[in-house]
Amino acid sequence: MRKWIAIGLGVLLVALATGAYMRRDQIALQLLRRAADANMSRSEIATLPDGLHAAFCGTGSPMADRRRAGPCLAVVAGKRLFVFDSGSGASETIGQMGLPPGEIEQLFLTHFHSDHIDDLGALALQRWAGGGATTPLKVAGPPGVERVVAGFNEAYALDATYRIGHHGAAVVPPSGAGLVAAPFAFPEGGDRLVVLDDGGVRITAFVVDHGPVKPAVGYRIDYKNRSVVVSGDTVPTPVLEREAKGVDLLIMEALSKPLVAELEAAAARAKRPGVAQIMEDIQNYHTTPSDAADTAKRAGVRALALTHLVPPLPSAVFDGLFLGDAASRFEGPVWVMRDGDLVSLPADGGMARRNLFRR
Repeated sequence: MRKWIAIGLGVLLVALATGAYMRRDQIALQLLRRAADANMSRSEIATLPDGLHAAFCGTGSPMADRRRAGPCLAVVAGKRLFVFDSGSGASETIGQMGLPPGEIEQLFLTHFHSDHIDDLGALALQRWAGGGATTPLKVAGPPGVERVVAGFNEAYALDATYRIGHHGAAVVPPSGAGLVAAPFAFPEGGDRLVVLDDGGVRITAFVVDHGPVKPAVGYRIDYKNRSVVVSGDTVPTPVLEREAKGVDLLIMEALSKPLVAELEAAAARAKRPGVAQIMEDIQNYHTTPSDAADTAKRAGVRALALTHLVPPLPSAVFDGLFLGDAASRFEGPVWVMRDGDLVSLPADGGMARRNLFRR
């Protein structure tokens, strides 16, 4: 009897599978419609509690990594959206995280290395054409930001005329195309400057050490007694430690010298002296996970998030190797961040971490 039941079930499953196969196009279309409806109406910002939220829209570096966009952090303060740096692929990641590009209020640059700026044009385009912006994207940064912005505006000038000509000014308002520079300079002898203080949101720029790259800055963001510090690219400095004093979340770039040394040796064995030299050079103007942990401990921060990861990590299996002894040097959580990660700091207290790509 069981044999015949099993045969009957097998026939039924084959029939169902055959029917599903015959209707695969209809099923695929339905799935596409559901996904399109969900994505078109999605705004992660609307779901967040009042507070400060750090969304990691790019945790990679100049080294090729299909799993990570270039350096990018989006910060939601209340319902206001700010972006810090815009590395390769950042605009796509921002959209995939459910952060509407049209709602980006301002972008802040830490410095002008190519991996921190090379998605500026695409992000401005998504904010304009995809978000219907009527004003250019404001890009704040230290002196030199004017040249960067002018270059991207020139590169995208013809593209803007094509889009206006094709879609019309009602859909893509000409006034919203491109970028506008908002340079700031530190007072003589000073190493910090409040660059935004509005509606309870305060953003402070401070000097970091990424020499020979100058200027280079980090940022502190404060909102409703919650705080985040973004180091930018730097070696540990007293100024960074001072600005991070007591913050909820310290976000630092991190480079593993032992792993980069392995790449340097591999380049030498492959008779690529130029690459080997670069691998040696980059070790002297970045922060190691251990040094980041020491900074976090001395500053008394609540949590440490590592980003701008060098070298690329193929999977989480390598996290321990990358961190070395960092976790033992700081009593709070030490996170190796991934694209899509969101750290929430609600105004009424607490801290939560989740990934918006894994639901």
